[in-house]
Amino acid sequence: MSDQIAFVRHEALQPSPPPASETGLVKWLRENLFSSVFNTFLTILSIYVIFRVLSGLFPWLANGIWDAPSLKACQGILEGASGGCFAVLTERWNQLVFGFKYPSEQYWRPTIAFLLLLVSVAPVLFSKLPRKLLILTGLYPFFGFWLIWGGTIVGPLISLCGFVAAYYVFVQVDKRFSFAVGLLAALVTAILVWSLGGPLKSTFEDFIALEAVPSRDMGGFMLNIILGTVCVSLSLPIGILLALGRQSNMPIIKGICVVFIEFIRGVPLITLLFVANVVLAYFLPPGTNFDLILRVIIMITLFSSAYIAEVIRGGLAALPRGQYEAADSLGLDYAQSMRLIILPQALKISIPGIVNVSVGLFKDTTLVSVISMFDLVGMIRGPIVSSTEWNGIYWELFGFASILFFIICYSISQYSQWLERQLATDNKD
Repeated sequence: MSDQIAFVRHEALQPSPPPASETGLVKWLRENLFSSVFNTFLTILSIYVIFRVLSGLFPWLANGIWDAPSLKACQGILEGASGGCFAVLTERWNQLVFGFKYPSEQYWRPTIAFLLLLVSVAPVLFSKLPRKLLILTGLYPFFGFWLIWGGTIVGPLISLCGFVAAYYVFVQVDKRFSFAVGLLAALVTAILVWSLGGPLKSTFEDFIALEAVPSRDMGGFMLNIILGTVCVSLSLPIGILLALGRQSNMPIIKGICVVFIEFIRGVPLITLLFVANVVLAYFLPPGTNFDLILRVIIMITLFSSAYIAEVIRGGLAALPRGQYEAADSLGLDYAQSMRLIILPQALKISIPGIVNVSVGLFKDTTLVSVISMFDLVGMIRGPIVSSTEWNGIYWELFGFASILFFIICYSISQYSQWLERQLATDNKD
């Protein structure tokens, strides 16, 4: 027999590194781009298409002209070479952003209003911020209106007092009677305050007053921001009420909501805009001046409210029946159960649909150009392209508009995905 003794290792061997094909960039490429013959073919084809697009786009961007008084001057500088005439953006940026009638010396007002919008909306979008900041959110609509439209500050202050008084009355009446009675009392209170404040506004016309800017002078991307922000903010609560009304046990309320939702969803938005621009004036008393922007806001809000109502109705239908029974077992009335139990869960489920409607609504604000409102697209199609200096230029202007809309819509989409992760809407446990 041999005298050899088997060796027993006392320490474990260090693990060997994984193969190069199973780590890092190589692994990602194998799994995502070259996982099969068909995917490899699609990857190569996509790379070829991207290369062809970039090879034509890069010289056009690199040779772009940013300083020229007209399109012919750009073409003269390029001398037949491929290049974009971006000088139209530097020459007409103020018209693209603010319209061509808004006073240039007052550009600081909508700029400050936009910055305040970002600050005031933050407490609503991010729940970790102090709740006291919601006061800024409540104050912004009144002071934002004053900054953009101008005039005396007394009018917005009267409107603010009306809403504060209405809210106080609603809280007090809701505790003693019911939700519906509270809403009615709040509405009556607001109307009384606004009626009594009319003479006060006329008395203090020059109190902290800014230069008044009529609505017909609003334009550019500023108009798209105004329409998108106001209409989305108003359509969400109206859509919730319509969704609840459609599920109501009261036949008249349910019938009204069903007819309204189905009618609005069956009519194109452009038709409603023409109604707001032309037909609505026939139903008003002679000499009545109903602001065009207000008419457009009403029509766009009603249009988007119908779609949001259906989205929220889907969220309500997705909740199990046990949630409604749990609210009844706790002794909650209808308003309390909806506010505390049902709606918070339904809104979580409805986030993707609500965001989809909001993004579509913001893009649909460009349709106001067909009723002679000079938003961003209206400015491009109208005063800029039809001018002698820039007649025939399209790609640079519409590319600029596409970038602005993409930034806003992509930001909304990314926020919704972040909010879904925060609320864990996919967790059904």
